[in-house]
Amino acid sequence: MSLIVLLVPVALVIWVIGIYNRLVAGRNAFKNAFAQIDVQLTRRYDLIPNLVEVARGYIKHERETLEAVIQARNQAFSGLKAASADPGNPAAIQQLQGAENALGGALGRLMVVAEAYPDLKANQTMMQLSEELTSTENKVAFSRQAYNDAVMGYNNQREMFPGSMIADSFSFTPASLLEIAKPEAREAPKVSFG
Repeated sequence: MSLIVLLVPVALVIWVIGIYNRLVAGRNAFKNAFAQIDVQLTRRYDLIPNLVEVARGYIKHERETLEAVIQARNQAFSGLKAASADPGNPAAIQQLQGAENALGGALGRLMVVAEAYPDLKANQTMMQLSEELTSTENKVAFSRQAYNDAVMGYNNQREMFPGSMIADSFSFTPASLLEIAKPEAREAPKVSFG
């Protein structure tokens, strides 16, 4: 009888530790997945000033468009840094989503303007940067999908019984998905100059 009285609390502690460790692993998985988004978005943000600089020589009369792209890039970069510091913070993820939507719109306007300049479209550097940007956009989409999958797994562990009891007891907060609000922004910008 005394052995049973001793084993029940030990089994309960082991059970709680197991659930806690799965929650920690889930949280670490979505943070790691966000780090992959960080890598791809940073690459994207590094390409944009080069793209704007090449375009600047050809579309001198479109200064507002170029400045809007750089401003949107800087806001998105700032949003990424805030979200990277705490990928579990819903406000930071929402700020990044809004900044990314604004950047996508500004890049789209730049590409529309660039279409009107045949010399710019034919510029080898512009074509290479556009190709790299498109490739990076695809990598961002894959990274975002992996992040959202990791968030869903973590949130499921956090919300399902008995994990919900442990999650609430140890302050495991829900994580937010990284989504693009506008359906037209779900596609990578079309940056073909061929």
